[in-house]
Amino acid sequence: MLIPKSRWIVKESNESLAKELSNQLNISPLVAKLLVTRGITDAATAQGFLNIENETFHDPYLFSDMEKIVQRINDAIEQQQPILIFGDYDADGVTSTSVIMETLLEKHANVTYYIPNRFTEGYGPNENAFRHAHEIGIKLIITVDTGIAALKEASLAKELGIDLIITDHHEAGEILPDAYAIIHPKLPDGHYPFPHLAGVGVAFKLAHALLGKVPEHLLDLAAIGTIADLVPLQAENRLLVKKGLNKLANTSRPGIQALCNLAGTQLSDINEETVGFAIGPRLNAIGRLQHAGPAVELLMTKDIDYATQLANEIDLLNKERQKIVADITTEAIEMVNEKYPISDNKVLVIGKEGWNPGVIGIVASRLVENFYRPTIVLNFDQDTGLAKGSARSIDGFDLFKNLSNSRDILPHFGGHTMAAGMTLKLEDVDILRTRLNQAAAEQLTEEDYKPLTELDTSLNMTEIDIEAISQINMLAPFGMSNPKPLVMIENVQTTDIRKIGANKTHLKVALEDNNNHVLDGVGFNLGSLADDISPKARLSVIGELSINEWNNRKKPQIFLRDIAINEWQHFDVRGNKQSNDWLEEMKKRNGLFIFFSNEYYQKMIHSDVIDNFVYIKNREEALHINIDGQNIVLFDLPNDIIDLEYLIEGKKPARIYSHFAQVEEPFSLTLPTRENFKWYYAFLLKRGSFNVNRYAADLAAHRGWSKETVLFMSKVFFELDFVTINDGIITMNSQKTKKDLADSPTFQRKQAKMQVEEQLLYSSSQELKQWFDKRLGHNVSNEEEKKAWI
Repeated sequence: MLIPKSRWIVKESNESLAKELSNQLNISPLVAKLLVTRGITDAATAQGFLNIENETFHDPYLFSDMEKIVQRINDAIEQQQPILIFGDYDADGVTSTSVIMETLLEKHANVTYYIPNRFTEGYGPNENAFRHAHEIGIKLIITVDTGIAALKEASLAKELGIDLIITDHHEAGEILPDAYAIIHPKLPDGHYPFPHLAGVGVAFKLAHALLGKVPEHLLDLAAIGTIADLVPLQAENRLLVKKGLNKLANTSRPGIQALCNLAGTQLSDINEETVGFAIGPRLNAIGRLQHAGPAVELLMTKDIDYATQLANEIDLLNKERQKIVADITTEAIEMVNEKYPISDNKVLVIGKEGWNPGVIGIVASRLVENFYRPTIVLNFDQDTGLAKGSARSIDGFDLFKNLSNSRDILPHFGGHTMAAGMTLKLEDVDILRTRLNQAAAEQLTEEDYKPLTELDTSLNMTEIDIEAISQINMLAPFGMSNPKPLVMIENVQTTDIRKIGANKTHLKVALEDNNNHVLDGVGFNLGSLADDISPKARLSVIGELSINEWNNRKKPQIFLRDIAINEWQHFDVRGNKQSNDWLEEMKKRNGLFIFFSNEYYQKMIHSDVIDNFVYIKNREEALHINIDGQNIVLFDLPNDIIDLEYLIEGKKPARIYSHFAQVEEPFSLTLPTRENFKWYYAFLLKRGSFNVNRYAADLAAHRGWSKETVLFMSKVFFELDFVTINDGIITMNSQKTKKDLADSPTFQRKQAKMQVEEQLLYSSSQELKQWFDKRLGHNVSNEEEKKAWI
């Protein structure tokens, strides 16, 4: 067995619909199947999805307050009233700020921007910032990517005589701010047809309305913020990102060019992964550690030298951020294990003074990956008596909804189903932990605490070819709600498996099906699995299909995400003198060491190398040892094969490691034949007496036997009372007895030992595996065990 890291859920697909789409659109059956699993079942919708760049943006005036907002902003521009853009400090916030700043500057507005300091002001509009805006004569504040929860601040703006326009996309509460106007894609009484815009998407729609046309020159910024904020890449978001990536590939913005240079990315190769893993994190980094203003400057500047300087500063901050995250994550994991073990905590709520509040959201994500629990990580400030933090969730636990039930102790919080930020008093942290754990106990089952991996489809190797994989790119850009397709391939073998990379941390395999189709697979950071896959094991794998191009040759391959084996596995380690390192590896795999020899047992239990072991004294003990689901190590050779049969008959171990060490060397002679015994008996009868100590070697040489054979037959005759032996002199007994050779204990032991050695030592790996198969209780097609992970 090899248990996968997560539960695999294969999406349901309608084969007939997929076949129809394939024929109508002349696309591969694989791509058609992927479209159906994404809910795209008719040709017209599929055509629009695959050719999204030919679609048009929605009319921005479908937002109910848009006309009112455009009129107010134009009045402010005409009167040169000071306008303040109030943004947020993440990548979505700084791109939103840049979009509206550039739009208003293009219209010659008297405009400036303000991004709060994460550490001194926290998230969203705040009273001090609004009072300062009033002091410097601001008449109009436009929030971007924030503001929908600013109830008090909206009232304050009204009191100060400032018109407040809110543009946001975060979850709205039951009560909306009393603002001049609000643009939000999913207000209860709204009519905008697409509810999942990022903050920059909402800003882009406002820019569209203000400029009277689609602001093509701002698409690059809109794409960055949309991808970085992890909103669903569907419908209008998909159109925005598709067009925005094309714009990014030819962007003239020095700041983006400088960031790509630092990330080692060519603009021509830019895609959603470049944004998600290179540009977005760097833009986020500065707001996590310092003030985010330079990120806006980087995106807006036309000065190459200034852009390069800012990009270098931001890149250094990103490296610093990575180290801080790693250090806090290590501390947080230790804290969970020591103080809040997952056995007692359905939701993790942890915090510490000195933890950087700018990165604890990332730490929360790391803890979810590690423990798979909804997690809140907090920074404790003893001076203010407050805890500020970020939360990340798992499927089935709505963070926003559950946190909303604790508004009485959460004066400031906001977010989504899967992520949120909040501030609360230090004395209320325990209360929040208790409440959330109670909620999780009511809402989640044990199954919910096992990570999920959604798979688009299960494939046969015959469906995988260069053309089909090439067409998968028609589904890009990939992201939330339109992930890179993950596929499952079942019931294949590995013809080659090895660890690769400088530190041997990666995995390289060659997969082969029953029809001799071969597919190469690479698993990054899966190198350790090479030791968990036995030869000839039947595998199931999941991963992303791709094309490997080398020396102008193209081959299909799969980037492996996980591997499962739904059958017991046999690992043949016979004859190896296993090192302490190997024994430690067996300990890590929870190996149960089985000993048949007291000599080996005593030696190993006093070595402090293993701590999970059983010494089998008799067959009754062997019969009652529970090995079901365990990895057992047959350390030494049983004296009788029946002892081993009693141990394994009808049972279901996950793995068997056949080591079969021996206290003595294997017997060097074969079991003498009855003709051999008959000749030796006649020889002794004729001689009357024989000095076996002196002449055994001579007799053996004469007959072509070994000396051990002569000594063995002599002992058998002695046990059967055919002869007496005194000081090596064999004398025939005068009284004749009729006994079978098998009545001799020595003959019995030798016969049993020969059977043990023949079956367990000298058989091939395949023969030994078959021998175990006949005796174990495993069903090769055990669907119940398979259901545990798929």
